[in-house]
Amino acid sequence: MLIFSISSLLVGLATNGAMIIAMRAIQGIGSSILAPSTLALLMDNYDGTMRTKAIAYYGATGGLGASFGLVVGGIITSYFSWRWGFFLNFPIGLAMFCLSLKFLRSEKTTAAKIDGLGTLLSVIGLSSLVYSIDGTVYRLPALIVAVVALIGFVFQEYRAQEPLMPLALFKDAQRSYAYLARFAYLGFGMAYFFLTPLAMQHVYGFSPLQAAIGFLPETLPQFVMATVLTRLALRVSNSKLLMSGMILTFVGVGITALVGIQSGYVVAIALPMVIIGIGQGLVLSPLTVAGVANTTPKMSGSASGVVNTVHQIGGSVGLSIVVALTSQYTAPVAAYDHAVLWILALLLLAIIFSLGVLKATKGETH
Repeated sequence: MLIFSISSLLVGLATNGAMIIAMRAIQGIGSSILAPSTLALLMDNYDGTMRTKAIAYYGATGGLGASFGLVVGGIITSYFSWRWGFFLNFPIGLAMFCLSLKFLRSEKTTAAKIDGLGTLLSVIGLSSLVYSIDGTVYRLPALIVAVVALIGFVFQEYRAQEPLMPLALFKDAQRSYAYLARFAYLGFGMAYFFLTPLAMQHVYGFSPLQAAIGFLPETLPQFVMATVLTRLALRVSNSKLLMSGMILTFVGVGITALVGIQSGYVVAIALPMVIIGIGQGLVLSPLTVAGVANTTPKMSGSASGVVNTVHQIGGSVGLSIVVALTSQYTAPVAAYDHAVLWILALLLLAIIFSLGVLKATKGETH
């Protein structure tokens, strides 16, 4: 929390682009510690139905935070400065730090060493992979570096006594398919959340604030679904909720792809967003539950880490792929309409992987 908050302050105080990028990288270090730790704390402190509820709320707040962040960011950008979007993190982070010292207790600890080589190989591999998709020069060498580093990472995790990412996590079919589904779904999410506000500004002439408010048809239904999801989870299986949400999201994006952005904001964006918001409200929590299913207490932290790593990397890779595949279109309408088709393809992959979660869950039941 401290690393994230202080680096946010320094992003806001940045004097040039290099400083912004460097401080954002430090933010990433803070968030990479923070996000899996919060999920692991929930798993340590709750059992049974309460654990399912806690994880459901965890998944819901993540989606809601991203949605409301767009609205808050639009207000700040329109009336103040982008810098205040980062300044805001600092007092909130300090307040959360003080509350954490007061309320958080976790006595379940184990002695472990940091897998330094695995960490280094993963950073090199994933960074090179993203650059190989969207870079301007040396893309092929970057891809080769990515492949070599990621193969080395897998080998290191196989031989390490205390691996960064235990390969045993992937022996469970439900978890493995949940990671793949999350990867593809966050690829859709990052691309959609990044490109749609830009399209609203370039095609409809919206201001940043108007584009942010234009996301409320997605945000409000997602909030409603998140509030009722825990009650639904007691009556409907996790995998069925997941599949329902995936299909609804696909239908919503499919409508946008079918009518095209030139059909106007209400038809092409707002109405599909209502369906997408309901779908997202149903998806993120079940994906989180499936991603940490059937783990031992010793593996819960690693499972939480993989969930959040897949979440972040899926978004980065998905956005990079969509941007790379549509970069030849300079007209805003054509660029967005073609981007939506690729976003739809990512959602189709997510649905296919979610079917794997459903099948694995049925297998465990029988």
